[in-house]
Amino acid sequence: MPAVPSSADHRPFLLGVAGGTGSGKTTVARSILEAVGETRLALLEMDSYYWDVDWEHQGDLLRHNFDHPSAIDHELFARHLRELRAGRGIEVPVYDFVAHRRTDRTRAVRPEPVVIVEGILIFVEPAIRDLLDFKIYVDTDADVRLIRRLRRDIEERGRALEDVLRQYEGSVRPMHLEFVEPSKRWADVIIPEGGENVVALEMVVARVEKIIGRL
Repeated sequence: MPAVPSSADHRPFLLGVAGGTGSGKTTVARSILEAVGETRLALLEMDSYYWDVDWEHQGDLLRHNFDHPSAIDHELFARHLRELRAGRGIEVPVYDFVAHRRTDRTRAVRPEPVVIVEGILIFVEPAIRDLLDFKIYVDTDADVRLIRRLRRDIEERGRALEDVLRQYEGSVRPMHLEFVEPSKRWADVIIPEGGENVVALEMVVARVEKIIGRL
């Protein structure tokens, strides 16, 4: 089991939550936040660190691979993780998933005792993975993940069904098989079925409470 920071160093404990698109990793992260209390936890999402996409037509977006590691600004993400570990607050980019660009706004994240770091690719890049103190992988069947992806992209991001399916077949599924699925070998704990796995969530919450109690 990963070591817990001693009370002498007071640095935040970085808890990584990874899994495929629609796996329920965001539900897991937010369930931990709600159970433990947002005054003691902070949430940092890798989705905030997408590069801007230079596009004019919908076809440009369909050809862009959002699920490849190169779509993420890993340098800024890693720098922000190091800042948090050092006990310093950060200003996180606010990404517009309709315009596919960063906005002029930022969101302040404080170095709380535990920082939950969430994203599909956080275990893939060694520079990110090595900064995490404890790693959880949310493992959910592909058909369930696809249904959740369809619902999110259509209802929340205003995309057409055919476009979502084309992107899933062209990049989401291949990138999951090449990068995301293999990255679960780095996990300390694998949670089947995400937020619906009450027993696993209770175990993780108990672990987080124990960590906070030692800080």
